[in-house]
Amino acid sequence: MSEAAAPGLAKGFFERLKERPALRNLFIFLSILGPGIITGSVDNDAGGITTYSVAGALYGYNLIWTLIPSFVALFVVQEMNARMGIVTGKGLADLIRENFGVKITFFIFIGLLIADIGNTATEFAGVAGSMSIFGISKYLSVPLAAAGVWIMVVKGDYKVAERIFLVFSVCLFSYIVSAVLAKPDWHAVARSSLHPQMHLDSDYLSMTLGIIGTTIAPWMQFYMQSSVIEKRLKIEEYRYVIWDVLLGCVATVVVAFFIIVACAATLHVNGVKINEAADAAMSLKPFAGPFASELFAFGLFVASVFSATILPLATAFYVCEAFGFEAGINKKIHEAPQFYALFTFIMAVAVGIILLPHAPLIAITIWTQVLNAMLLPVVLISMILMVNSPKIMGEHVNNRFQNWVGWITTVILLGLTVMLLIQPALPILKKLFG
Repeated sequence: MSEAAAPGLAKGFFERLKERPALRNLFIFLSILGPGIITGSVDNDAGGITTYSVAGALYGYNLIWTLIPSFVALFVVQEMNARMGIVTGKGLADLIRENFGVKITFFIFIGLLIADIGNTATEFAGVAGSMSIFGISKYLSVPLAAAGVWIMVVKGDYKVAERIFLVFSVCLFSYIVSAVLAKPDWHAVARSSLHPQMHLDSDYLSMTLGIIGTTIAPWMQFYMQSSVIEKRLKIEEYRYVIWDVLLGCVATVVVAFFIIVACAATLHVNGVKINEAADAAMSLKPFAGPFASELFAFGLFVASVFSATILPLATAFYVCEAFGFEAGINKKIHEAPQFYALFTFIMAVAVGIILLPHAPLIAITIWTQVLNAMLLPVVLISMILMVNSPKIMGEHVNNRFQNWVGWITTVILLGLTVMLLIQPALPILKKLFG
């Protein structure tokens, strides 16, 4: 094609877009697609997959209904993040510091930094566990995965990284194939989804809380808002952004649904108990075949690498935002040295923990979740107060419906957080007052 012909083709293409509104809308949507679906997909990390796997293995299809309130809570919170990012052009960390002061910001960031190092270590544990299904040692799989992530972020740019993240998101649908190969009872699946059954025993309630609570993590809110800003989205594109957020939330819940179905149809009906997602992948083999087992392990590997990329990236973003340092994948190392140094530090510490011969991974996971639970209410309440401020949001403050849904979601998550925090103390209280 000659260079002279190229501008003519481009002009013809844009003229056709003007004549076809549906095609134009699709073109714009595809161009803004990314922040919502990536943030939603990364929610299915090693911790999430473990929670859904254990829920399916222990309770069969009985807990599938919990995905409906999880979806509503996730969509409400993510939409507010996207709107704040577009309207203000500022990250969530930046806004919290400006509106609530340095002390609250410092408390949040210290907690988030410690929690995110623990979260990133958990993701690399997922890499090690999934690759062990294929006979690959963690001393090979973890350093190679970490090196690949580091090169992609440090040497790439935002567009390249975003395309790789989108491919990662598509790979998570391998869980659908695993679930179909498990030959579930679809009538029982539909019955459990539409007619939820509640039990009041503490184990059932704990698992219910775990499923709902694993869908919303503090760091996700910071990443969502930063990625909207990184992409330089405008308020005129807001209606397309909503579809991106909705698609991400749907993808999260669909993947979670099929993980529960796969484990319920195989492990639960055969009385197999598991402790982590890698156990689920291994246990699927005798009931659904080696291909289903390997697909499940592949999904865990992709999810773990995906989250091991996003977690330290999100942390570096909001810490640098809060303290006024340059941040962003689009910037070179010399343009944002603090951003890349912090990203590298988190990765190195997390990998070092996993490669220790007897690392206390269960203790790290538990304390990380406790820290997440303590930080989540602070972040959510800050968000709702700011998104209702005309000084910050102008005419784009929450409407009455959004506030109702937002506060109900926050109150429910606060209740879940309190229950998760006091749960370890319940046996002691029973002994004292029982």
